Amino acid sequence: MSEANSGPAQRDPQAFLPLTPAVFHILLALAGGERHGYAIMQEIAISTEGQLRLGPGTLYRSLKQMLAWGVIEEADERPDPAIDDERRRYYRLTSLGRRVAQAEAQRLSQLVAQAQAKHLLPSSQFS
Repeated sequence: MSEANSGPAQRDPQAFLPLTPAVFHILLALAGGERHGYAIMQEIAISTEGQLRLGPGTLYRSLKQMLAWGVIEEADERPDPAIDDERRRYYRLTSLGRRVAQAEAQRLSQLVAQAQAKHLLPSSQFS
């Protein structure tokens, strides 16, 4: 599929896989709604119980790459400058970004199923 005759919305999410942990966690954070960079870093640290902490370099390098891929975009609307720093940039998932996150989650789910089949994990951790 050529970039020239297919817009980002029509691109195959599988073409982006596998994602790096940083990119996948950023997509997960943005699946919950628009966030600015520092809020993304906080969300990832909280959701991973501190096991993954992105530094500013990794975060902003990943965001720049993700913007170029078309999986995220900068939000047009900004919070009231009286309650938020106007220098902050807010990001959100695009429809392609949501499909890429879903595809990666499915890929990881299949890996977990393989690990369960090999008795590396219990068959169900929720029983």
